[in-house]
Amino acid sequence: MKALEINTTTSQSISSRGLVFGLCMLSYWFGGSVATLMSVYLPVAIPELLGEKHITEASMGEIGAYIGAAFLYGWGVGGLMFGVVSDRIGRVKSLTLATGLYGIATLLTVFVSHWYMLIGCRFVAGMGIGGVLLISTVYLSEIWPVRTRPVILGILAVAFPIGIVTTGGINILFAHWRDAFWVGLIPVTTALIMSKWLPESEAWKTAQATDVTHRTHLWEASNRPNLLTGTIIFGAVLIGLWGIFSWVPTWVQSLLPQGHSGQQERGITMMLLGLGGIGGGAISGFLIKALGVRKCLIFTFLGCSLISFLLFLTNTTFSPIIYFEMGLLALFFGISQGTLSSYIPQLFPTVIRATATGFCFNIGRFFTATSVFFVGAMVAFFGGLSHALLTFSVAFLVALVAAFISKKS
Repeated sequence: MKALEINTTTSQSISSRGLVFGLCMLSYWFGGSVATLMSVYLPVAIPELLGEKHITEASMGEIGAYIGAAFLYGWGVGGLMFGVVSDRIGRVKSLTLATGLYGIATLLTVFVSHWYMLIGCRFVAGMGIGGVLLISTVYLSEIWPVRTRPVILGILAVAFPIGIVTTGGINILFAHWRDAFWVGLIPVTTALIMSKWLPESEAWKTAQATDVTHRTHLWEASNRPNLLTGTIIFGAVLIGLWGIFSWVPTWVQSLLPQGHSGQQERGITMMLLGLGGIGGGAISGFLIKALGVRKCLIFTFLGCSLISFLLFLTNTTFSPIIYFEMGLLALFFGISQGTLSSYIPQLFPTVIRATATGFCFNIGRFFTATSVFFVGAMVAFFGGLSHALLTFSVAFLVALVAAFISKKS
């Protein structure tokens, strides 16, 4: 199988690989923007949809939790569904469908008149983004040479935080949240270009022709340990990452004086989250080469844990130090995503790669969505967003333990 994958990978021309990378990068980029766009506009969108100027932090937490959970459930469903679809119909067709899906759902968000409708749009957008992040990673892992694969997948992971930086810029540029969601035109256009110009993975085509009998053996004994390891590590990271990312803008707003718009602070915070993630993703491939996967993961999760505790335990009012701590936390986030994007797909053979990677990437999202769903109750129970977000940070310790006992180097 390894020899087969090397031969089919090298048959892909440099020019076609460049085209694939550019379009995957674009789809991944605006997936990151769409994923975080609602978080930054939540404090202004919810009051408008409710027809009220001011709502309590607990009410904001409750309604925001429904919206955030719907997006993450959609992400999980899409990641699982498109993994199976990709192994059946090919990487290009499934990537095109996923990109177009989240673009259309984002455009429909412009016209919602009630937060129930917003939940539906966010669920569908999540489905598309879940598919894009999975398929683009698997697609590139199949067409790129082994020697530089970790670096290129680390660079791909950078696209998501670039999208977060873009979210911060959009927030500063557009005061009204509906105007911001016209950004959905970009992924729709990208999907149209993909359908015309992307070449199919030679590894996938060869595997379909020579190894069809193995396509349904996801749970055979040789795959189970890797499925368990990948699911625990990635799932724990998701709980910590999205519990924090989804609520950081609202947390920043809660630290500001009553009546302060917070538009600039929320926008800068999201941009710093993205910039830190860009740096982390860019260096992740080099860290893998220097430390190995296991040591790189341990280093990353230890950093995420320590900085999260520092951020949410020491800040009771807003100050510029939050910008520094947030950027540092995002740096470790970026390293984790780049490392896991390189690590998990290579645990599985080509014929089930997208399905198995989708399983590892997305089972944790259902637990994440459920956790985010209870943020409103957690705010009331723990006495504020700071303590609720600190609880999510414990997930990094779970990932740390799982990485420490894993045998994959």
